[in-house]
Parts: sequence; structure tokens; C-alpha cells
Amino acid sequence: MKNTPSVDSKLSLIWPHLDERARRLVAAAEASQLGHGGVTLVSRITGLSRVTIYQGMEDMKGAVLPAGRVRRAGAGRPKLESVSPGLTKTLEALIEPSTRGDPESPLRWTCKSTRTLSAELKSAGVPASHEKVAQLLDDLGYSLQGNRKTEEGEDHFDRDAQFLHISTQVENALAKRWPVISVDTKKKEILGNFANKGRQWRKSKSPERVNSHDFPDPLLPRAFPYGIYDIGQNTGFVNIGTDHDTSVFAVASIRGWWINEGKRLYPAARRILITADAGGSNGYRRKLWKVEIQKLADDLAMEIAICHFPPGTSKWNKVEHRLFSFISSNWRGQPLRDYETIINLISKTTTAKGLKVTCRLDHQKYPIGQAVSRKELDSLNIVPEEFHGEWNYVVKPRKKRVL
Repeated sequence: MKNTPSVDSKLSLIWPHLDERARRLVAAAEASQLGHGGVTLVSRITGLSRVTIYQGMEDMKGAVLPAGRVRRAGAGRPKLESVSPGLTKTLEALIEPSTRGDPESPLRWTCKSTRTLSAELKSAGVPASHEKVAQLLDDLGYSLQGNRKTEEGEDHFDRDAQFLHISTQVENALAKRWPVISVDTKKKEILGNFANKGRQWRKSKSPERVNSHDFPDPLLPRAFPYGIYDIGQNTGFVNIGTDHDTSVFAVASIRGWWINEGKRLYPAARRILITADAGGSNGYRRKLWKVEIQKLADDLAMEIAICHFPPGTSKWNKVEHRLFSFISSNWRGQPLRDYETIINLISKTTTAKGLKVTCRLDHQKYPIGQAVSRKELDSLNIVPEEFHGEWNYVVKPRKKRVL
């Protein structure tokens, strides 16, 4: 007569083929047959807890479940999202002002830890453990990421505080139905039969034929797209300059947006809020930028509030990832041979969320090297805010004359 196999060898043969419920029942059956000490022995062999084995004994006394089920209907706790329906929205609201990482990437990350977020959720009346917060962040497209050298400069110690300040100013202005625009100059483009990054759908083996080199010839025409993104309306206005990207050109582009769209959309507005980068033609250190903005405020007889993003954070300005990124996607792989091509491609840029873009060509001359006198600077009616007045200031009109 052959020896009876041990419990250990029997379970090792069948264990990998069992689901959760079957393992519970088999372990309970073996423990019951062994009698005193059987639960402890089977627990040690299988790795199941004693509680699970005792639960299996109770399951053997109950009704047989339908095929495919491992637990009774209704078992387990309901998902936290169903118990607290506002959990996900509250979590995103906590993260949004301080979200960091490349905004054009589907992966984002936040400087708040999961335990900090869990504590803030509890204070907001929607408690969730830090493990649940990590799960929700993963579902929302966030991830833990290390450092990568993509910064344009050193981080300012008040960088996050400035982000929060801008977020608050934007929310307040939108609540009053005042215009909030995000502005910047897109990368200049050299016109001609040159390769453009990206790919587009074409017949197989029939790519666009372009020049084998694209050395920058100073005589070739250039395009300077200055973008104005209306945050409240989800619309874009792009002014294509043909001369130079100067502060005069930047303010002329904003003026063109107001004449063509702004004054029609915001007839009762008392202030315009502009979010801009720290550098470039609309940088906070540009004297000519402030002189030209003052002229615009005078012409509109309206206050113009400016909030600059800290140095090295240009990609966080919404014009970058809500307007320019879609323009780049729309003309990828398309040679920008002339101004007409650029205008048509920009004007036809749309998104699933309803973005519409207006584009115009600006042939005006904007000479570089324009000096600003001390008299012009002294005449400016600029009121700096208490928090980083160099980044946040209001330009008030010196005279009342409606454009």
C-alpha cells in the first residue's frame, strides 16, 4: 500500500490552480480533517491567516455560490469615491495651484506628499488615507518622478507662493467676469521649404520634399507669433509679426486683441489681468514693456494688472500648453513655406474642449534698441503689490481716453 501524501505535498500540487475562495475552502477542509492543531498547521503551510481559514469553515456551511464568484454578492466595503462623491474634485483643487512638472506632458507631479494631502482632505471633510490618495493620484495621471534638468534657471524661494498668488488673482478676476489673458511669444519660425518637426498622415512612401539643410539665412523672412490666450473664453489670438519681437510689438499684439475681440466680449470690464513670463519682450525688467502697457492703459482708460511667473517657469503660463502646444501639434510635419501657410494652420487649430483661434499678420516695423528716458519712467502710474511688487503690479491710466 502506498504511503498517504503529506498535507504539505498535497497542497503544493493543487494550490497554484485555486482561486481565492477555493484556497479558503481547501485549507478549511484540511484543517477540519486534521483536528486539534490543524488550523495552525495549515496556516503555516499555506500562508493563509487563521482568520481566513476559520472563514473558510463558515463558507463550507453556507450555500454554494454561482460559478465564477469567489465571494457572496454585496461583500466588501463600497468604494470611497461612491461614499464621498466630491473626493476626486477636492483632491484636484488642492493640487492645482501647486502642480509642478511639464504641463504639456500627460504625467504631472505635485510638491505635496500623499500624507499632507490626506490631512488636508480630512480637514475638508472628505477623509482618505494616504494610500487612497496615492491610488487617486495615479488614476488622475500623476506619478512620482525624480529631477530632470529642464529648468530655465534656478528656482526662486517664493516660486510656489507666486503660483498660488497668480491662481488667486485669476480666480477673483474670472468671478467678476473681467478679462484674464495669458501672453507670450512663440518660438520664431524661419519661412521656406524647411523640415518641420513631427509627422503627418500621407500616402506611403510619399513624404514632403524639403531642403536638406536649414541654415539660418538673415535674408530669409521670419515669423514671430505673439499669442494671447483668453482663459475665460478658451480662445486664442495670435499676432504674426514680421520684423522683431520687441516690447512695442508685444503690447501692440495685446492692443490688437482688445480691438478685435476684447472690447466686444468684455464691455463692462474695469480691469484686464495679464499673466506673462518673467523674461522676453514682456519681461518684468523691461522698461519699454511698462511704458507701452502704460500707454495702453491710458488709451483704454482701464487698469491693467500684471502677474509675472517666476524666472525659469515659462511653461507654466497657460498660453504655452493651452494654445501654443496645440498650434505646434496642428502644423507638425508641415513645412512653413510662407505667411499664408502659417496663418491658415494657426486659424484652423481647434481642440475637443472648444478652443478657437484667430490669427492676423502684422507688417508693422518694430525697431530694436529703443531707449526709455528717465522722464518716461517717472511719468508711469504703476502701483506695485505688497507681495513681490516687481512681479505683481497694476498700471493705472493717467488720463481718460477710450480706444
